[in-house]
Amino acid sequence: MSVSKSFQDLIVWQRAHQLVLSVYKYTSTFPKEERYCLTSQFRRAATSIAANIAEGFPKRTKPDKIRILNIAQGSLEECRYYILLSTDLGYGADKNMGNYLKR
Repeated sequence: MSVSKSFQDLIVWQRAHQLVLSVYKYTSTFPKEERYCLTSQFRRAATSIAANIAEGFPKRTKPDKIRILNIAQGSLEECRYYILLSTDLGYGADKNMGNYLKR
């Protein structure tokens, strides 16, 4: 087992970063009137997942790590809702985004 030297070595962070890139691409097709609402909220939530994983990486104590990772998990659930909402609003179904709904 290798020791991670950076948050970028973590598979969970790599997947979170891919989600951020996917969300930016997906929301770029949303209607302009959503720019300051759904698009902004969706992008912030996705970015928060990867950012909180990075923030939690150097924490020394288990309670600190758990608290920050729980925040990241909450942001992931928020993104899952935004995927459902954007699909229901007819902003386009993206088969890649649907993969994030799976547990």
